Amino acid sequence: MKSLLAIIFLAIGLQTSSSAQIKKASLQAAGLTCAMCSRATMEALKTLPFVDKIDTDLNNTTFLLSFKPGADVNIDQIKAKVEDAGFSVGKLVLTASFDKVAVEKDAHIKYAGATFHFINAKNQVLSGDQQITVIDKDFVSAKQFKKFSTQTTMPCYQTGVMASCCKVEGHSAPERIYHVTI
Repeated sequence: MKSLLAIIFLAIGLQTSSSAQIKKASLQAAGLTCAMCSRATMEALKTLPFVDKIDTDLNNTTFLLSFKPGADVNIDQIKAKVEDAGFSVGKLVLTASFDKVAVEKDAHIKYAGATFHFINAKNQVLSGDQQITVIDKDFVSAKQFKKFSTQTTMPCYQTGVMASCCKVEGHSAPERIYHVTI
């Protein structure tokens, strides 16, 4: 019965995903050693077409990105801009607005134009603004990636690309999939 309810909530969540949006992100960059490093990273991030505003927390080498309303946010482009500036992503936490989206451990959810795989999530329905942390390779340290690898047996986590384990209606390999935690 619980799994039937989860499927119903999932279907409702998929239907409402067209109005879904990632609103902002907290990006911690790794390897920044000076103000010039931070400036180079910030200037690179400013060139993203979906970024509206960037605030910085230089003490924590964190960039607070606000996204343009209605804009499609490309997570891989964020990472690419940080890497183009000569650094790496240490942590990326997204704030997204959910409207009754059911999630569970190893669930794949189509949301805001991307597919998210929830690692180690308890069964719940997300509503309102929620923070989700991207835990894919190159979005966390190698040590953290290895730790999260023990929390799923799905092969898509190792590649970041949909595999036979991924069952999202209308989508199949090799589409990009983002692994996240709540």
